[in-house]
Amino acid sequence: MSDSKSFFEAIRINDLPQVRALLDADPALLTVCNESKASPLLFSIYTNRPEIRDFLLSSGATMDLYEAACAGDLPRVKHFVESNPAEASSFSPDGFPVFALACFFGQLEIARYLAAKGANIHAPASNGTGYNALTAAVTAGRTETVQWLLEQGLDPNYHYGPAYTPLLSAAANGHVEILKLLLVHGADPNATANDGKSALALATERNHPQAADLLRARTASA
Repeated sequence: MSDSKSFFEAIRINDLPQVRALLDADPALLTVCNESKASPLLFSIYTNRPEIRDFLLSSGATMDLYEAACAGDLPRVKHFVESNPAEASSFSPDGFPVFALACFFGQLEIARYLAAKGANIHAPASNGTGYNALTAAVTAGRTETVQWLLEQGLDPNYHYGPAYTPLLSAAANGHVEILKLLLVHGADPNATANDGKSALALATERNHPQAADLLRARTASA
């Protein structure tokens, strides 16, 4: 395994001593990217490794716009966007809209700021996943962010990936309050993925009984 792969693996498994040792041996690792074009700092944020994130920052890593949006650093986000307003609609090196990243991490204040600065709030990822801000917030279970996005007009029946919709994703993850929000805003309870599975089927097979009960009741009353 190369040093860079070992470095990212140490971040992934939250092995701070190994991260420290590898970086001591090769300081250039601080600026490498993984196969998805994520920096070590961004990867530490993606994988929820705050101790490693803080160590990387103390070792000389600097937050770019995307890392700041994920980490909730509004002043730094403003630093980039006020200098170049087009950054509000930009994409991270691994293909996600900065607005969607803020929504995935529940950074609602940053999402509101980016929207006010002209971010394309409907933009899908450019990396083939099809993720947008709503699917990101749904997957991460960010109920308040989901509610705000739906109020901004994001499509509750948006299709992405293997014909998934936000409702199917919420059911698969057992996010009951998000299911309620999506249904209130017009999500189709009968939508199915490419494999033919409905939201009810996904909630049932993944052992989310409350979500299954909600969907069952909705289907019965339809």
